[in-house]
Amino acid sequence: MTPPQLATRYAFTITVWIGEVTSAGDIGTGVRRIIPILGGEVRGEKVNGKVCAFGADFQIIRPNELIELEAKYAFETDDGAVVYVENKGIRFGPVELLQKLKRGEPVDPKLIYFRTVPRFETGSEKYRWLMENLFIGSAARHADRVVIDVHQVL
Repeated sequence: MTPPQLATRYAFTITVWIGEVTSAGDIGTGVRRIIPILGGEVRGEKVNGKVCAFGADFQIIRPNELIELEAKYAFETDDGAVVYVENKGIRFGPVELLQKLKRGEPVDPKLIYFRTVPRFETGSEKYRWLMENLFIGSAARHADRVVIDVHQVL
């Protein structure tokens, strides 16, 4: 038997407003950075809401500028459900462009590889489908926010 073909379908966009970077310095395997999550929004056909103003993105910048990310936060849907998010990913590209991003300068998102794997948890029956599917995200980093287009893996 042939396994099912993988495909994706756009589900929603998460826009996360971020604060100033805090660095714990070089930890031996890279530079540890912590970026607070200040809020944001979720917009899509089946889910809409506000990103809660807590949580953070915990990053390690490897010596080759490969950035490993792990964000933990939550959003509240317009109808009152709370959804916890753990979003792991990587960001990589030409060193000079990654350094521009670090300085808060604009960079065309098409020139940076930034992909994530978000996982969701909620007690809401209406949004249980978020826990029953896998998702991948294509993201863009801006000076004050990260925008993630979330796609459901079919």
